[in-house]
Amino acid sequence: MHIQSFVVSPFAENCYLVHADGEAALVDPGTAAAAEREAVEAAVEAAGVRVRHLLLTHAHIDHVFGCAHFAKRYGADADHGGWQLHPADVPLIELAPVQAELFGVPLVPPPAPTHLLAEGEGIELGSHRFRVLHTPGHSPGSVCFYAEAEGVLLGGDVLFQGSIGRTDLWEGSMPVLMRSIREQLLTLPDETVVYPGHGPTTTIGQERRTNPFLSGGLGL
Repeated sequence: MHIQSFVVSPFAENCYLVHADGEAALVDPGTAAAAEREAVEAAVEAAGVRVRHLLLTHAHIDHVFGCAHFAKRYGADADHGGWQLHPADVPLIELAPVQAELFGVPLVPPPAPTHLLAEGEGIELGSHRFRVLHTPGHSPGSVCFYAEAEGVLLGGDVLFQGSIGRTDLWEGSMPVLMRSIREQLLTLPDETVVYPGHGPTTTIGQERRTNPFLSGGLGL
């Protein structure tokens, strides 16, 4: 399995292209500029893969800038014909234009998701398999994608190197986020590599040992 990251938009969001066995998943297309979208497309072409899955960990504005573009580019050949999102974040994606207005950034409104993700659902990528983990708190419908055999977690904005997702946005909740981390992420093996929505990769073990939010008594 190959994971390529693209740091995009003024929010420095991590967009991921994950591919294996000739199939790819595009995760969190926060590509705000044409050059950013073109870089992702060039990587798809260079890898010679079919984009089978269009996946969102959640629907905050910095993760959905490129949804409309890539739905047109790859949706027809993708599973379910478009973007996959947890149902609890459907209101957020519907309000994406309002989010853009609040942050003062331009946005082509994203299309509605064509498939609603469920806790425990499997996502096949060639011979590899991700499992959906519902991890609310940063947003109601935040999810992570966990590939157990490979020890990989596409974590969205739940857990970062030395930090955690913010909870001051619409329906965010610190107690809910900490419960998600405790029950869904800290139960994973320490060697699990976390690919977050912002910042560098880390591991579950490193964050268990050194993350001040996880060692400072905030519900853990």
